[in-house]
Amino acid sequence: KMYGVGGRRSLSRHTSGVVSNFVGTARPTASLNGSLLDRRAAYSTDSAAHHPQHGPDCPCCGEKDASYFFRGLGTVQSSRGAYKPTPPVLNVHHGVQRESTDYAFEMAGANIRYGKGATREVGLDMKELGAKHVCVVTDPYLRDLPPVHNVLESLQSAGIKYTLYDRVHVEPTDASFKDAIEFCTGEGGTHGRFDAFIAVGGGSVMDTTKAANLYSTYPTDDFLDYVNPPIGKGKPPPGPLKPMVAIPTTTGTGSEATGVAIFDLESVNAKTGIAHRRLKPTLGIIDPDNATTMPQAVVIASGFDVLCHALESYTAIPYNQRSPRPPTPLLRPAYQGSNPIADVWSLKSLELLSQYFARFVADRDDEEARGAMMLAATYGGIGFGSAGVHLCHGMSYPVSSMAHKLKWVPPGYPSKSAMVPHGMSVVLHAPAVFEYTASTDPERHLRVARMLSGNKLPHNANPEHAGQLLSEQIVKYMQKMNVPNGLSALGISEREIGTLVQGTLPQHRVVKLAPRATGEQELAQLFTRSLKLW
Repeated sequence: KMYGVGGRRSLSRHTSGVVSNFVGTARPTASLNGSLLDRRAAYSTDSAAHHPQHGPDCPCCGEKDASYFFRGLGTVQSSRGAYKPTPPVLNVHHGVQRESTDYAFEMAGANIRYGKGATREVGLDMKELGAKHVCVVTDPYLRDLPPVHNVLESLQSAGIKYTLYDRVHVEPTDASFKDAIEFCTGEGGTHGRFDAFIAVGGGSVMDTTKAANLYSTYPTDDFLDYVNPPIGKGKPPPGPLKPMVAIPTTTGTGSEATGVAIFDLESVNAKTGIAHRRLKPTLGIIDPDNATTMPQAVVIASGFDVLCHALESYTAIPYNQRSPRPPTPLLRPAYQGSNPIADVWSLKSLELLSQYFARFVADRDDEEARGAMMLAATYGGIGFGSAGVHLCHGMSYPVSSMAHKLKWVPPGYPSKSAMVPHGMSVVLHAPAVFEYTASTDPERHLRVARMLSGNKLPHNANPEHAGQLLSEQIVKYMQKMNVPNGLSALGISEREIGTLVQGTLPQHRVVKLAPRATGEQELAQLFTRSLKLW
């Protein structure tokens, strides 16, 4: 007997209309361990006769030959040769789901250790992993600060050989990724010269380490092989990567819990990335002591990144409405749409942020607030690492890529180079985006608006006003943190709207996770709305 996909009606947003089990029974004439041809022959092509109660959209009915049910089982090619085909999976699903949408989601567990001073355990972790030569990755700013010193001392105490790479570029580019990859490949032959990695820093450091691990372990002639389509080829890593421990020093990205690495592809002046669950760190060490050196401006930008991670993952298109359905489980994307497990982490992230964000900005010596915001970032990372993000992030990438043209230098940042901090470029679009998406699920938008208000919104608030209410709450946070008033404050005018739209459209990985279909016209309206927020 075959069973359908979905939960009980209490999860109606994700499983509405999906029956809990098949009402018919498959009648194979060969063992499941038999040949593929035997298994194909085991299913009648006249499925409708067996299941007359199914509707016309049911993929097991209609005129399809037996090969339909086993499509997508061909050999998958990679830069390192052919993968073995995955076991056959019947693409048969009943109820309202259509053959073009997915029917399942995956939540790869994140290994997280939390505690004040936990960084000093990393040497023993490397020893237990059997590491002989570790690459410690950081940036020039952190190189001389306690988080890096504590890591190196721990490795020395454990007798682990290490080499320090400290050239990470804040807001990485393909050139900076390649520099790290070349450093890690070195004279080590096909699989690089290091057998483990430790990333000490913010999202830029962790993302650079993921890329260095991937490309030094599985080198490729074309850098775009692993890069997300449509810019790259989107090939999955051929196998497991080397152990990587991520030690964040900011309270924002959540990269220690995700399989995503973001960078700026300079040749096309656009942000893109690499996304696969195999990039996820082996362990994330969340040590509140490591965030004591954060400048206030970094606290603010990273906090807004947490905010948008949680809001976007919670409001993304439900996983069982996302398309296309992958032909094999291996090709299911890292970002899969909102789902019941990711929802738990996203909401908890928002709960912590609403209590502690302003406190931490006001007093960076507040240990309780600092620890809570680091947890909020990790919780958000676990949530969006499965559900994904959507328009705020997709629209932010061309803005960040325009930094060199804008020549805008963020006040209070350690780097004096022209740049738009990631969290800032994301939140500048949030008020317009969530006012736009609210109609798809007013109750969800109203729920998070109430959380951000500290439960001060009236309990009888009209769901029809959910978008406006959420937008107003986000603006209040922005005003309190002295964030620039929209894109125009960075020097962007209506003349750049077309360029920004064209830079957003290729971000299929995130734009298609928006709960509303969004094309050029809608993006232009959202960018225009984001020029000035209040």
